[in-house]
Amino acid sequence: MGDNKVVLVTGCAKGGIGYEYCKAFAEQNCRVFASDISQRMHDMLDLPSDNIETLELDVASDESVASAVDTIISKCGHIDILINNAGIGSTGPLAEIPLETIRKAWEINSLGQLRLVQQVVPYMASRHSGSIVNVGSIVGRVPTPWAGSYCATKAAVHAMSNTLRLELRPFGINVVLVLPGAVRSNFGSANTERLRNHDWKLYREFEEAIVERARASQGSKATDATLFARHVVKKVLSPRPPKQIIFGHMTGLFAMLSWSPLWVRDLFFSTRFNLNKKVS
Repeated sequence: MGDNKVVLVTGCAKGGIGYEYCKAFAEQNCRVFASDISQRMHDMLDLPSDNIETLELDVASDESVASAVDTIISKCGHIDILINNAGIGSTGPLAEIPLETIRKAWEINSLGQLRLVQQVVPYMASRHSGSIVNVGSIVGRVPTPWAGSYCATKAAVHAMSNTLRLELRPFGINVVLVLPGAVRSNFGSANTERLRNHDWKLYREFEEAIVERARASQGSKATDATLFARHVVKKVLSPRPPKQIIFGHMTGLFAMLSWSPLWVRDLFFSTRFNLNKKVS
């Protein structure tokens, strides 16, 4: 199904969904370039080597992105599919979370995707073909407490993707927006680890709820990452890729919340994340 397709995937460290995307594309006979920052290159050593090559790529660096894309073009002459998967969590109350933390999340989750798009599009446009797959989130559509920074970065991805889909149509380039639900990966543990250095002031009484939000997507019912990746890859490689792919645990609940009155949504989340109490 994907014979000879050249695919670039960002954020491919073992334990994440990007790692599973790479394996799923390789299973479909694509030539896959798995990329991540230099500190995580060793986490990709277990990827099968037949159809997958590893590549250093920091989505927050103009130079790194340009170098990685140039490397692929020099080897293959083109890029058929870009999977903008690299992302980072950003958990905490918006009134206290450091702006530096928020800025880093925006740089990776939102601008990082656009940085790749701007490098890859000229090559796709010259061939009048290609697919760009931007990974958003169901919380980009329905934001939750204690993750407003992360939700905002994903909402930006949604807005950019919906614009790019129309702007790139004249050049024969497909844009697919993926909205994962709760998918089992190392994302929750990485989120929780980042919270260890925070000493909340106004929100000290809510520390347990904040930590709970950091790992909320990794419950026992979370969708298996391998299953999720194969589902997305099958859709992306189809003759007519869909405009959106919504898949994973809790997508049904969030779809309902997106149509609910704000008071219903507020009641649900304030109860779920311990925001009904008054601070003493």
